[in-house]
Amino acid sequence: MGFTIGGIRDMRPGSRRRGRTSECTTVAEYTCLWGWDVVPGARATRGAGGSRNECSCGEADCAAPGAHPLAFASAVPAGATLDDATAAWEQVPGAAVLLPVGKSFDVLEVAEQAGRLALVRLERMGLPLGPATATPHGRAQFFVAPGAAEQLPQLLYRMGWDDADLDLRCLGPGDHITAPPSDLGGLGPVRWLRPPALDTAGNPPHARLLLGTLAYAAHRAGG
Repeated sequence: MGFTIGGIRDMRPGSRRRGRTSECTTVAEYTCLWGWDVVPGARATRGAGGSRNECSCGEADCAAPGAHPLAFASAVPAGATLDDATAAWEQVPGAAVLLPVGKSFDVLEVAEQAGRLALVRLERMGLPLGPATATPHGRAQFFVAPGAAEQLPQLLYRMGWDDADLDLRCLGPGDHITAPPSDLGGLGPVRWLRPPALDTAGNPPHARLLLGTLAYAAHRAGG
């Protein structure tokens, strides 16, 4: 790996050891410690007069300013070391840290209020949980095993939630999420609701274990 788990933990965001940026140590933690691919993402910039966010990708009509991968930048693969992360991020200074969905995990997403309610219930029930994030635009994102996006309609049907008007969706292959502590679209940083751990980052729970509670919480919050 090129460094120890203890060593990478000592270089969490905010540290400047050996001249590395906080983004580099974050990327190395995600790739080497948690086993995730990382993709450099665009960042939002304030436009002329400060009236709206523009995107660092340079497209004047960008549909998702500061919330998409940089087309010209290569992914940093799982297992990459701190030196690898540093070399990659030197090519895209200031890039947002994005995680591709569909390989190591899919993501169940609900409103943050519903997500917090569900998280309390799931913890009380002692169910296995993976990482979860809160976004600055009020969403909660739960990491689940890959394949959830494809299985979601069938799972909701089996649980009796298929006819409910739920503010719940699943992200899968082809999607990306902004990872903490990167800024999302100029709105502010993404935060961990439940940070990754060694026993769950690479082995998130199956969606069916969380979906019933998340659907109930989304239904309650929507009512």
